[in-house]
Amino acid sequence: MPGNDSGGLGTIRTAIPARLDRLPWARFHWMIVIGLGTVWILDGLEVTMVGAVGSRLTESGSGISLSASDIGTAAAIYVLGSCLGALFFGQLTDRFGRKKLFLLTLGVYIVATTATAFSWAPWFFFLTRFFTGAGIGGEYAAINSAVDELIPARVRGRVDLLINGSYWLGSAAGSALTVFFLSERIFPTDVGWRLSFGLGAVLGLVILVVRRHVPESPRWLFIHGHADDAERIVGDVEQTVEAETGIRLAAPDRQITVRQRTVIPLRTIASTAFRTYPRRAVLGLALFVGQAFLYNAFTFDLGTMLTTFYGVSSSAVPVFLVVYALGNCAGPLLLGRLFDTVGRKPMIASTYLAAAALAVLLAVLFDGGALTAWTFLLLVAATFFFASAGASSAYLTVSEIFPMETRALAIAFFYAVGTAVGGITGPLLFGHLIDTGRTGPVMVGFLVGAAVMAVGGVAELLFGVDAAGRSLEDIAAPLTATEDGDEPYPDEPTRTSGPDRSAAAVEGG
Repeated sequence: MPGNDSGGLGTIRTAIPARLDRLPWARFHWMIVIGLGTVWILDGLEVTMVGAVGSRLTESGSGISLSASDIGTAAAIYVLGSCLGALFFGQLTDRFGRKKLFLLTLGVYIVATTATAFSWAPWFFFLTRFFTGAGIGGEYAAINSAVDELIPARVRGRVDLLINGSYWLGSAAGSALTVFFLSERIFPTDVGWRLSFGLGAVLGLVILVVRRHVPESPRWLFIHGHADDAERIVGDVEQTVEAETGIRLAAPDRQITVRQRTVIPLRTIASTAFRTYPRRAVLGLALFVGQAFLYNAFTFDLGTMLTTFYGVSSSAVPVFLVVYALGNCAGPLLLGRLFDTVGRKPMIASTYLAAAALAVLLAVLFDGGALTAWTFLLLVAATFFFASAGASSAYLTVSEIFPMETRALAIAFFYAVGTAVGGITGPLLFGHLIDTGRTGPVMVGFLVGAAVMAVGGVAELLFGVDAAGRSLEDIAAPLTATEDGDEPYPDEPTRTSGPDRSAAAVEGG
């Protein structure tokens, strides 16, 4: 954990960002991906699990008296918990550090989902779902910020997309596992669904063990007055990577000068995000609202559409959901590399616009009666192959384009607003349209979804930032950064952090 630096707070010059960005890929980076990124599998597992076990919870003998409307209420409460948890834990992540919060938020998830397995009444189920969502929402802020600050710039895009896309591995696993846990030949009616939630807690504990070995973000440390700890962490990583790869690391080619602060006021963070970078704020909102509307509308209502319009039995719906989830997972996996090589703006814009175009095609063919259950699903999977890569890039975008001190709160804010606006209106609109039993109104819903995705694509073309391969400090200078030659604040000593103290170092940020 952070310690106190002997030199106190001051203005320091450090090469730590450049040292992290020049590292070759090694086991250290895999530890970050596994220890931090796998939480998205838990989120996918949680959301899918509730949808899949929902009908069981309404049956007599389940051990909990829930109605069909209670299942919808529980889903809304989970989303509300995610939004509020993201905002609450997001600001704590920027203030107290990445590691403290990504341990705390995973702990909240584990406790809450374990408690869910022991629910006996609707009110208790609602309460545990709220805190489960809060833990997951907090994870979004803590994890995305930590990952981006530890992964080298040249591969940051593909790693982020891979991690965010792993949500759908959890979704596919959740759909498949519920077939096993809900089998009354294997488990009693009031036991199988409880084991489903217990599985999430077990996986969370395994991730927690790995996560304990992930270090605090050195970028967060040196800005908040812990430069010595940052030096120790980066030095240990460099030695380990050199020993593992046999590669002699080159000297870092740039430095950044910052005025250390123990606390960055929340009003400063908010002002920076929305006054200094208003175009980026508009971009973040457009990307998040677009993907949240389309995703939540389809994910919550796909099973209903299959049963209503194609006569698919409820027992067969999980099979269709597995195919849907795998299509979503394939997008970030196969396209992720292009976000680093082709670039952010062309790839984000093209994935949003491609998803919008396919959604229009889907709407026309669906209303025209030209699709069977499987061709409908395959066209949906093709749409979300692109939409999934675009949606994952939304998290990457807001994590990259704002200063380090605001990173976690920016992720939390755009996630919360996007989910609250698009994530609530999407399922509500589609639910009412499906209830009509006619394809025409549902086609209108598809077209609305296409429109909001297209808005996100256009916003990227207008306001997108060329962030591929660039240091985070180049994309948005830290609030505490100062140009070379600036005078430090009164009574602040100027110190040099890191091995590169030559006058030839290039000032970054």
